[in-house]
Amino acid sequence: MEDNRRNSCPVPSGTLLIIGGAENKGEQKAGKKMTPSDFERFEVLKRFIKLTDKEDPAIEVITSASSEGAESFEDYRKAFEQLKVTSVGHIHHTTRKEVFADEELLERVQKTDAIFFAGGDQLKYTHLYGGTNFLTSLKERYIFDKIVIAGTSAGAMALSTPMIYAGNDEVQELGGMIKVTTGLEFLKDVCIDTHFVHRGRFVRMAQVVVTNPTSIGLGIEEDTAIIIRNGIDAEVVGTGTIVIIEGFDISEANIDDFTSEIPVSIRHLKVHILSDGGTYQIPHNNPPHF
Repeated sequence: MEDNRRNSCPVPSGTLLIIGGAENKGEQKAGKKMTPSDFERFEVLKRFIKLTDKEDPAIEVITSASSEGAESFEDYRKAFEQLKVTSVGHIHHTTRKEVFADEELLERVQKTDAIFFAGGDQLKYTHLYGGTNFLTSLKERYIFDKIVIAGTSAGAMALSTPMIYAGNDEVQELGGMIKVTTGLEFLKDVCIDTHFVHRGRFVRMAQVVVTNPTSIGLGIEEDTAIIIRNGIDAEVVGTGTIVIIEGFDISEANIDDFTSEIPVSIRHLKVHILSDGGTYQIPHNNPPHF
């Protein structure tokens, strides 16, 4: 008899674009020293549009994580306008009551070709949308339709689980000072961190991995993104690098002392560094997540 114990979770039809923040929105820095984000204008946003397989896709930009939602949306509206996208909607909520009362929200989710979670505070995204029909509808579209779901900075960090929500560079070396919670779970057993090289966040990601060794850490630099196809197949695009941290082979860590706020110690982490065009397959070795 055939062994039916293997998990048969559906392979997502949608695509994720996970951006490390500060993606080029058309800025040109004439007269100043060239920086990586000047190499190609709109590189990441162009790829976002290309992933929809449409020249003029319908896009919804969600700015609910920001206290300056109108300004954030206007930046993206102008950028997409320069890229010849004519249908750019704005979704912004400040309370869960607003989410529940938004009668057009589910219809907009069904009609759009792509969703873009802008930056801000990732905890606002999980608080506002966790457990709502909006999130369920969006996940169903991700599983069954060719929708593109993108997130940048906090919007990227919210797409995975576990999700970092507190612990900056001043405390990242101290055990127990990095706070994590459940994200929106488009990727499970994956922790995403952004502005990774620019803000020196390697140790804080290592803390997440050592306390959740089934998970991998994806650290994404600014103006750089990871495309996720089929739920597991990753490709790097952009001007910077990504750092992948695996903890499957960790042999030793001072986890017993983490509550004492002493510096973290870990042996046998495995690290990959990839740049534009690099590929990686996300391990799915934790049933029922593969």
